[in-house]
Amino acid sequence: MNDWPEAWSDDNRGSRYGRGSAGSQPESARVMRQVRRGQAAPPGQGGYGGPGAPAPPYGGVPQQPSYVNGGDDTVYDDGYDSGYNTGHVYGGGGPGGPADGGRGPRPAPNWRRRIKLTTITVLVVLVATTVGTYFWADSKLNREVDLSKVIDRPETGEGTNYLIVGSDSRAGLSDEQKKNLHTGSAEGKRTDSMMLLHVGSNGDTLISLPRDSDVEIPTYKGSDSGKTYQGTGRHVKLNAAYAEDGPELLVRTVEYNTGLHIDHYVEIGFAGFANIVDAVGGVEIEIPKGGMKDTKSGADFEAGKQTLNGEQALAFVRTRYALAGSDLDRTKNQQKFLNALANQVATPSTILNPFKLYPTMGSGLDSLIVDKDMGLYDLASMFWAMKGVNGGDGTSMNMPISGSSGGNLVWDKAKVKTLVEELNNDEKVTVSSE
Repeated sequence: MNDWPEAWSDDNRGSRYGRGSAGSQPESARVMRQVRRGQAAPPGQGGYGGPGAPAPPYGGVPQQPSYVNGGDDTVYDDGYDSGYNTGHVYGGGGPGGPADGGRGPRPAPNWRRRIKLTTITVLVVLVATTVGTYFWADSKLNREVDLSKVIDRPETGEGTNYLIVGSDSRAGLSDEQKKNLHTGSAEGKRTDSMMLLHVGSNGDTLISLPRDSDVEIPTYKGSDSGKTYQGTGRHVKLNAAYAEDGPELLVRTVEYNTGLHIDHYVEIGFAGFANIVDAVGGVEIEIPKGGMKDTKSGADFEAGKQTLNGEQALAFVRTRYALAGSDLDRTKNQQKFLNALANQVATPSTILNPFKLYPTMGSGLDSLIVDKDMGLYDLASMFWAMKGVNGGDGTSMNMPISGSSGGNLVWDKAKVKTLVEELNNDEKVTVSSE
């Protein structure tokens, strides 16, 4: 039977297809009778497979008719299309097929590149945060003390010397806060505590200077007037120098009576001290046996370990009337508390918590008064040295005392001379305050 359209014969096909030849070309699609090739042409209009159909070019494959159960007049219209006419034989919607534009499977993530980009992003954020924090903190320092006004200064020794002052300034305190903190309402400000901190390569040394120390007021230049005031050999308590002409005269008096060059000055008032303690959530301290009660400072503590808030901490470091050694014992308590405070600030719970770190830094920096040459690096060096000294990595002591005169504590001149020589040469301190 001839399956080809009218006017075509098997001889017209040539030897390319359908004769079982050994040629490499595949058989024609004519044998797939179930294939739908489209709607049949209306009668009389020709088309492949109908009367009057034009012959396809030589060697081409003619359009095949549609069949239903072998019938030539019924269109097979079940929607199936093998894709042979279009060349799309294998599916139409799967991955990599025509429906997705010929795209291949999604490539695996490049984890090395992602990790690299994440690392770079984190580093950029850290650097930006660090730089921003530095300038923010630096802008908060109150550089009010001009050490260039200090005259006749000793030569600079090895290491760095800080004069750390706790003043009884009531600046920024409301009447209610003054009452709660038991500060009183005295005008002006005086020094409530003074310490010398030597930072060197052979161990750091913290020396408390009792406020009642007997010192001589030397010739000095007025910090505001610029006028020179000649020394007359007048002896006063050390805190009186500060009350007379402020930080510059205090530095001048300490240098004159010790022979030690002061490199930096740091001062903090009542309000600032209490705010720092509150910012870190309080400081744990151990109250000695017998407890502590002082109506003047407001201290009222039972013996044993307890956490002090800002108000309580201020009362603790100011108490002296309840102590057997008065001012000398008070300086020991001040050093003890500074150790506890430094360790509390340096804990990961404070440093790694921005909600605690920034309020702590803000409270501290806002309340500090420093010299004009003081930088954040110098301040950080001072802080870590204080932490180390009180943690047992250095020496903590009082200025050696030989006796008293008229209520003033007289320094031991021989011991002070040796101590100053060791500090100037940055040597390990051998002098004790006992």
